[in-house]
Amino acid sequence: MADLSKYRNIGIFAHVDAGKTTTTERILKLTGKIHKTGEVHDGESTTDFMEQEAERGITIQSAAVTCEWNGHRLNVIDTPGHVDFTVEVYRSLKVLDGGIGVFCGSGGVEPQSETNWRYANESEVSRLIFVNKLDRMGADFFNVVDQVKNVLGANPLVMTLPIGREDDFVGVVDVLNRKAYVWDDSGLPENYEIQDVPADMVDDLEAYREELVETAVEQDDDLMEAYMEGEEPSIEDLKRCIRKGTRDLAFFPTFCGSAFKNKGVQLVLDAVVDYLPAPTEVDPQPLTDPETGEPTGEVATVDADAPLKALAFKIMDDRFGALTFIRIYSGRMKKGDTILNSATGKTERIGRMCEMQADERNELTEAQAGDIIAVVGMKNVQTGHTLCDPKHEVTLEAMIFPEPVISIAVSPKDKGSTEKMGIAIGKMVAEDPSFQVETDEDSGETILKGMGELHLDIKVDILKRTYGVELEVGAPQVAYRETITQPVEDSYTHKKQSGGSGQFAKIDYRIKPGEANSGFTFSSSVVGGNVPKEFWPAVEKGFASMMDNGVLAGFPTLDVEVELFDGSFHAVDSSAIAYEIAAKGAFRQSMPKAGAQLLEPIMHVDVFTPEDHVGDVIGDLNRRRGMIKDQQAGTTGVRIKANVPLSEMFGYIGHLRTITSGRGQFSMEFEHYAPCPANVAEEVIAKAKEDNK
Repeated sequence: MADLSKYRNIGIFAHVDAGKTTTTERILKLTGKIHKTGEVHDGESTTDFMEQEAERGITIQSAAVTCEWNGHRLNVIDTPGHVDFTVEVYRSLKVLDGGIGVFCGSGGVEPQSETNWRYANESEVSRLIFVNKLDRMGADFFNVVDQVKNVLGANPLVMTLPIGREDDFVGVVDVLNRKAYVWDDSGLPENYEIQDVPADMVDDLEAYREELVETAVEQDDDLMEAYMEGEEPSIEDLKRCIRKGTRDLAFFPTFCGSAFKNKGVQLVLDAVVDYLPAPTEVDPQPLTDPETGEPTGEVATVDADAPLKALAFKIMDDRFGALTFIRIYSGRMKKGDTILNSATGKTERIGRMCEMQADERNELTEAQAGDIIAVVGMKNVQTGHTLCDPKHEVTLEAMIFPEPVISIAVSPKDKGSTEKMGIAIGKMVAEDPSFQVETDEDSGETILKGMGELHLDIKVDILKRTYGVELEVGAPQVAYRETITQPVEDSYTHKKQSGGSGQFAKIDYRIKPGEANSGFTFSSSVVGGNVPKEFWPAVEKGFASMMDNGVLAGFPTLDVEVELFDGSFHAVDSSAIAYEIAAKGAFRQSMPKAGAQLLEPIMHVDVFTPEDHVGDVIGDLNRRRGMIKDQQAGTTGVRIKANVPLSEMFGYIGHLRTITSGRGQFSMEFEHYAPCPANVAEEVIAKAKEDNK
């Protein structure tokens, strides 16, 4: 069996365009997995294999690759940077033991790196920092190190220093070993020389080395005492301390280089092996109670000889069928095994297992604790499900996904596409938990919900290209409602006499506004049999059937109480149908008299913004008819909670990013219905009448 101390499960995450995918390519080249590096800007990188990724030059879904370095096995996941795809980062961090945060040398700590850093803090993942693109105009390594301290509130431990700046960037100085690595102009990663440190950098080097040693020895009291007495710790001792501090998140070893120019990546790989934890050194995943989701106090210890515990963290549909990505926490999994899915209570048989190389695959016959593998053709497994030994049922801590914030209506262009669309959307929802679909009962349209406009854009593109479904995409819609504001007492008679038996029904009734969220309630207080009891349900049915179609603009009507208090009947001509028709006529006659009013959905909006933009964000929410409820200051920014009408929130994410220089984020969920202001109501009613012509 493999030695678990030689495993490293790591993810690469950063802001859009900081160079994650390029760094992954270089790691694959250096470890001998690929012989020609593909560039992102040519659409040829290994891990960006979707058409949409190659075209746009962005990463949309995380991809896993496996490689070896210095006798260690690295499972590397390249994640997307765009906020619309944070779910990919979040679920990758959940199953990784360590990470590399890549920052752009000129862009520094950008908003999405803040979000990902926050996720990584929540998941308690140890990280290295790689400051990339130091060959770029305006790149400044020391400025980025300051930003990591101030913006992220993290403690960077500088391990390498850059030699030269921008175009003159030729290599790095290894602070720990006091050696300079200088690359020639061939652009090949292996063409470097180890030299003495340039004379003009010696003072800087010693200052940073002293800082490094002081920070490292804090992890070991004996070493610290010896150091205080003037004894220099050995390189081995320092590495041990750095490894411990990295694992405990006391600091983050920080490296610099240029992945595109192949400079400095080797030292990062060495650091992955030296400082990032093996699967056995990470706090084990907590087990939870399947009913309540609360932790049980037990954990999934990483041990190949224990019963199987594994987590399905991603599902991907490709040309060979559905692939389920699995992180095995303990035990072993062999081809042909029967395992239990504790979320559904059903068992599955393991057919083909493989190790993923982006979209290539190598077949496996067995895997063990610490491995990240993919299984082909699992039936009922969804993201976040626990797979375990049928004799030892357990549930691992589940994943929490953000709620979608934007929705669009789509309909297939032709009949033939309807079924295709249903199947395709089913697969896409399984792959991406932050993408949701529902059918609007009012209009019969299919509503797609996602994390942002780019997210839905890509989904529609995948439906068109991958599944060949042509769609009509509508504008985002608001679900208005109607109600009444004052009580009315009225009478309605339905009479029809045209040969044969006639129809007769007379009802006297009161209509008044009901309690909030009470819907429709009906009561009868008729005495003396003026309206026989057997006809009361017909009256109720007549009123109830009209509630779905309000008198103002045809929206459903909420919170109305109807009381039947008198009426009369005809021994021959009265019937249930006559009373039902009378009730419908009564609704049309009396609702306009009861002060009909339009209601709009109000959303609870939670906005996160850096401090310097709080005024702009609040001013903007006020312009959107928002009510500010609360403000909370945090270390990296301020959270503002407000209630805002849904109709004012379309396109908000783009606007928020503009006013906060791309650093703002928000989430929203339905709160309640509230009356529309007169000017808004007039527009909505006018539009509804126009549409109904």
